Amino acid sequence: MSDWADDVKQIEGIKGDRRSDRRYGIHLDLRWKLIRRRRVLDSGVGHTIDLSSGGILFDSGRQLPVGLNVELSISWPVLLRNIAPMQLIVSGRIVRGSLNRTAVVMAQHEFRTSGISAEQRAAMNTPTRTPSSPSSSATSMQSSR
Repeated sequence: MSDWADDVKQIEGIKGDRRSDRRYGIHLDLRWKLIRRRRVLDSGVGHTIDLSSGGILFDSGRQLPVGLNVELSISWPVLLRNIAPMQLIVSGRIVRGSLNRTAVVMAQHEFRTSGISAEQRAAMNTPTRTPSSPSSSATSMQSSR
């Protein structure tokens, strides 16, 4: 009986999802730009449907042409040091699309901070200091006498 179950798993693996990277269903806002020869051909907004370490499926709002390069600016849900909003910038190639859904294989990615004020930058660069304990200040006063 176990031989039959193994055969079924093999067949399901062949016709099923053969991606090697685990996909995470997450809805994040994004901006996209179609790029050819370093020129922006078109742009728009949308949201992710799922993502993995190798690719992203997103709702582009309309069908995008397969084979073109795309740059995605994805609003990341975590703040840098609980202060600065971040974006995941992804460059890749469109490998599949239907209606509003577009699949991209990632060529490169990086995190960037976005829209932080001078005060936020200063807070990020200022080391946090712990106040001195009362016993240490009392000790220093006694030694100066």
